Amino acid sequence: MRYPVVIEHGDGTTAFGVVFPDLPGCFSAGDTLEEALDSAEEAAAGWIDAMLDAGEAIPSPSSVDGIRKAPDYAGWIVGFVTLDPAILDDRVDRANISLPRRVLARLEGVMYFRA
Repeated sequence: MRYPVVIEHGDGTTAFGVVFPDLPGCFSAGDTLEEALDSAEEAAAGWIDAMLDAGEAIPSPSSVDGIRKAPDYAGWIVGFVTLDPAILDDRVDRANISLPRRVLARLEGVMYFRA
């Protein structure tokens, strides 16, 4: 799943800013373009996770043409961030895994306090 992003140029004194036009309030930044895009993936995944927890619908990605024509983003770089579609999937999968006992004890402790 690819979401379009708009990227504001950074320079020696300001970071690159990344905005998701389809995900209101979702943004990231980085000192380099690569850092900004890497943090954008994390920001989008967190935004989507928070919206799902709140019972909100997740908007579909919009067309790049519409974003390019938007006056708010004139002069900005348009790109994409690819997200794993599994972040939208709430189906339960059974996973048989082996973990060290110390890890299991920690997990059980967390589950006990949250129950």
